[in-house]
Amino acid sequence: MIDFILHFNEHLDEILKEYPVGVYGILALIIFAETGFVVTPFLPGDSLLFAVGTKTAGADAPLEIFVTIIILSLAGIIGNTVNYLVGRKVGPAIFERESRFIKKAYLIKTQDFYEKHGAMAVILSRFLPIFRTFVPFVAGIGQMDWKKYMLYNVVGGVSWVIIGILAGYFFGGFEWVQKHFEAVVVGIIVITALPAVVTAALEYFKKK
Repeated sequence: MIDFILHFNEHLDEILKEYPVGVYGILALIIFAETGFVVTPFLPGDSLLFAVGTKTAGADAPLEIFVTIIILSLAGIIGNTVNYLVGRKVGPAIFERESRFIKKAYLIKTQDFYEKHGAMAVILSRFLPIFRTFVPFVAGIGQMDWKKYMLYNVVGGVSWVIIGILAGYFFGGFEWVQKHFEAVVVGIIVITALPAVVTAALEYFKKK
């Protein structure tokens, strides 16, 4: 799986060769699973979009950029919607029986958080690995307003896909990027995870 994520450009070449027509469906399925199932946050998201973007540049590009953006945006939006609905369905049942780690007070705090910071959480989580898989699930558990959630879901999903693909479109053609794709992917992961790490550190020292 690590090899699949770090060298997705190479695996994408294989997919394009084997499934030149069905490649859109395969990519959409990966994005849907990464955003739609709380148990699959390890699937490639940012690296996939960047690699796909490199395949949309040029007159002889194997992927059409506008078609790719539309399909993957829909996949991400539908994935997060499913994730939210699952959380909304199982949330009440989870908190019926209290335990050391599951308390109704936590549910109330979650609801309050999404009432105040729902837009920021749903939109910005799209650009954070792991978070974009768990945030919609937790938003569902917190019973976040459906209309508001869908608005932020669409805005975040479309923005994430467009930025990721355009980054690959404009920068993927550089020779250094092509030779050091693994380093680029690691850099993307570090940069997108940095805000969460900094916030957690600040919160830790604040409590101290």
